[in-house]
Amino acid sequence: MASMNISLPDPMRDYVQARIDDGHYASVSDYVRDLIRRDQGVIHDEGRWLRELDASISEGLAEMHAGGGTDLGEVCDAVLTEIRKARR
Repeated sequence: MASMNISLPDPMRDYVQARIDDGHYASVSDYVRDLIRRDQGVIHDEGRWLRELDASISEGLAEMHAGGGTDLGEVCDAVLTEIRKARR
């Protein structure tokens, strides 16, 4: 296993040590490994979310090109008309 040296400001070092003293982590290395795993999970989740968003956009565009969907301008106009009617 490779090793790395890092420098931390005293308050951060104290925080990490407190997490270890509280029993949340066995060591500084354990703490850092957990942070890296969590970061990897976030990056993975963001990538999956972006792929799903791209697929959803592509699906919506294909539906619109096939003549489906509703024009946003028309929907907004209808909503504004209803709001104006309700004010009267």
